[in-house]
Amino acid sequence: MTALSVLDLSPIVEGGTASQSLANSLDLARHAERLGYNRYWLAEHHNMPGIASAATAVAIGHVAGGTSKIRVGAGGIMLPNHSPLVIAEQFGTLAALYPGRIDLGLGRAPGTDMLTARALRRNLDAGVDNFPQDVVELMGYFQPAEEGQRIRAVPGEGQDVPVWILGSSLYGAQLAALLGLPYAFASHFAPAELDNALSVYRSRFQPSEHLDKPHVMLGLNVVAAPTDAEASFLFTSLQQAFVNLRSGRPGKLPAPVEGYDRDLDANARAMLGHALAQAVVGSPETVRRGVEAFIARTGADELMVTAQVFDHAARVRSFEILADVHKEMAAAA
Repeated sequence: MTALSVLDLSPIVEGGTASQSLANSLDLARHAERLGYNRYWLAEHHNMPGIASAATAVAIGHVAGGTSKIRVGAGGIMLPNHSPLVIAEQFGTLAALYPGRIDLGLGRAPGTDMLTARALRRNLDAGVDNFPQDVVELMGYFQPAEEGQRIRAVPGEGQDVPVWILGSSLYGAQLAALLGLPYAFASHFAPAELDNALSVYRSRFQPSEHLDKPHVMLGLNVVAAPTDAEASFLFTSLQQAFVNLRSGRPGKLPAPVEGYDRDLDANARAMLGHALAQAVVGSPETVRRGVEAFIARTGADELMVTAQVFDHAARVRSFEILADVHKEMAAAA
């Protein structure tokens, strides 16, 4: 049965604060743990008024420290922003604090605009072309230290920190296949290359010490509510956020608006239809049909579910409904 996990962007809502957002993330993680979700990931973004997880390793420690069983990790760390050694030390420390519970997903994009990327001050001239070498270097720091090794990650060396490759194009699929690593595709906001990326990853996968066969986790927007109408209403927060972001007006997560999509112009409607094509929104029965169809089409080993919902209680309820649907699917299978 396909596993369920949570991707949390730690949304800062209009009228809210980063403190409230991070508290909500921990609360949602505790619910996810109780509901049987497999892992809980947070994402690195910078210069985004509506996202509180920029210091991703710190946010992961906050969530891991407030839970006891669920795996916690990064979905992902944008490696071009950091030196591999620093990330090895950060996640080695997390793994030392929370043994057997920490994941490290690595992305190739900066997770921000180019001006902010320059402010992050890491290898900007080299761009993203060093990503494969940086991944290999980072993984090397998690190996047991060799005699005479001059640079060591402490904590980090000898730690069991599973590394994932994230992607929204064929590049990440090729690299994950070459290195024999698990692969997470960002179909929740960039679904265009989903089918091609799956084909490339699975056909070119080379077994490794990390993984003997391909393992795919796919991002999926799921907003569940007691009725289709209520779920559609809650979903308008994400729709507004995407239109604002793609229009150069990033901001905090807006409150839902009744009938928002009826007033959209053709360009905004087309953009949403593309970016959010992989979204399942509705009542429990609608969600079940949508999730079953997505799994049947993709053969996903795991779903990384995200729900950008303005009201925290409604967001928790959405994940509760999905967990119940998942249990029904498992029983039927």
